[in-house]
Amino acid sequence: MNRVRFALLFTMALLFAFTANAQEAKPADTAPIANPVSTFVKQQLTRSSKNMVAAAESMPADKYSFKPTPEMSTFGHLSMHIIETNNGLCSKISGKDATDSVKYSETDPKDKLVSGIKASFEFCSTALAGVDDSKLSDPLSLFGGHFQTSRAGALIALSGSWNDHYGEQAMYLRLSGILPPTAQPKK
Repeated sequence: MNRVRFALLFTMALLFAFTANAQEAKPADTAPIANPVSTFVKQQLTRSSKNMVAAAESMPADKYSFKPTPEMSTFGHLSMHIIETNNGLCSKISGKDATDSVKYSETDPKDKLVSGIKASFEFCSTALAGVDDSKLSDPLSLFGGHFQTSRAGALIALSGSWNDHYGEQAMYLRLSGILPPTAQPKK
């Protein structure tokens, strides 16, 4: 009988401990997030801008013509593509014209391309500031009319492009013997 009582008390103590820990583990604020899609993309914008600008700055100027294989693009082309993608998608999503009228080429010097990447993220930050989730289902035509989607689809594509492009930058940096910004040791 003592063993049964001990087992029952032990089980109750464990349940009490697990219940107390589970209650403590709940987030303090469980209120719904207003505009969850656009808020998340804006949060990613801050991180992506920091990492992608740092990656472009980390690549030496003479490596902007580097391509891992003959079939691949140069790092300069990737930089130009990041500028065009940011300006194009943020313009479509927000309905605002990209203010950067500068034309970019993959053979432009590093400082021009880095400046263009910075400007494209600054434009996205300004353009997306007024975007909320109220028009996510609005139709949008992207990439010269070749792709039809919604504003939500364009936000998801923008977010995905940042991840994809930073992954490419990181690969080019590593192949050049440079650690990408997110792999740098903590200071």
